[in-house]
Amino acid sequence: MSGIDTLPPLRDVIATHELSARKSLGQNFLLDLNLTAKIARQAGDMSECDVLEIGPGPGGLTRGLLSEGARHVLSIEKDARCLPALAEIAAAYPGKLTVIEGDALDIDPLKHLTPPIRVAANLPYNVGTELLVRWLTPPTWPPFWQSLTLMFQREVALRIVAEPGSKAYGRLALLAQWRADPRIVMHLPPEAFTPAPKVSSAVVHLTALPEPRFPADPAVLNRVVAAGFNQRRKMLRASLKGLAPDIEDHLRTAGIKPTDRAEQIPLEGFCALAREIEKANKA
Repeated sequence: MSGIDTLPPLRDVIATHELSARKSLGQNFLLDLNLTAKIARQAGDMSECDVLEIGPGPGGLTRGLLSEGARHVLSIEKDARCLPALAEIAAAYPGKLTVIEGDALDIDPLKHLTPPIRVAANLPYNVGTELLVRWLTPPTWPPFWQSLTLMFQREVALRIVAEPGSKAYGRLALLAQWRADPRIVMHLPPEAFTPAPKVSSAVVHLTALPEPRFPADPAVLNRVVAAGFNQRRKMLRASLKGLAPDIEDHLRTAGIKPTDRAEQIPLEGFCALAREIEKANKA
């Protein structure tokens, strides 16, 4: 009998431990264990990997990760009310689950993980984007993780995979697609959650690239992209003029029309422009 067969249904767990979801913590619980197992499978073969999970709540996805064969799961949970429920899962899977109470934004998980590492989480809505950006912008690349399998609001998921020319295309798309291969692998309606949020959700799977898709200095690229999208309705010759006095020349050298707007420029174009500006700064 597997560990998951010995555990009570999640609705019973929530009732027993009085785990009403808290809006202040961005909580929306996923109780269908068929769905949580399906999400876990999107992370791929975890039998030789440690898995980092953020915000497990009552442990629906935690159960899925363990039942799908994760070597070891490290779950970071801010809500102390959830710890007894997670302890029951740890008891059902001896030696397979470590739970740390605290804020994922303040904790270094690498002290508790052994590579190779994957991240899988139904991220709390209020910290999801910030955590993703952190994971995509480490001091060195490749990162500590092989892949990220993350639940977001559908709107955020669409921003991660957006293509040039679309309204969703912006800094998040460029950041994700420069160093990773992101794709939406599941869509979930509001009624899949308890309580049901006002928006649909989606699971995004990001595979880390061994090196960035195009060469560019991360700091320079970030400044270029930020300046372009902070004033996305303006032509680039206006929105980027603060980066260099001769920005139009740099744009043309990078193969970009000065009259284009940020949302029209593909990742390769932004990287080419970042290289031109870096070269000029060193001259």
